[in-house]
Amino acid sequence: MKTSTTVLSAASLAFALSTAIGLATVPTAAQAADTEKCFGIAMKGKNDCAAGAGTTCAGTSTKDYQGNAWKKVPAGTCEKTASPTSPTGFGQLQAFKEVSQG
Repeated sequence: MKTSTTVLSAASLAFALSTAIGLATVPTAAQAADTEKCFGIAMKGKNDCAAGAGTTCAGTSTKDYQGNAWKKVPAGTCEKTASPTSPTGFGQLQAFKEVSQG
């Protein structure tokens, strides 16, 4: 094999591999549709992006089970997930004002 052919083959392999890895990490629309935002279940500093007042993005919730902080969960599981600060005792699909824990 010639050196130029070897270099070309190695470059082609590297490109194909990086493309495959890149495509594997991109969520599809179907995957996104299979999740929902669940408010009131995130632990302090463990929320996903775009929480409510007092937070700016992922990891900025200031307390456990904060009513305006959310996590992405599999669709249909939010309202079955325990949340001691929620009026219903479970995660909510909308932000809420926390009830006292105790």
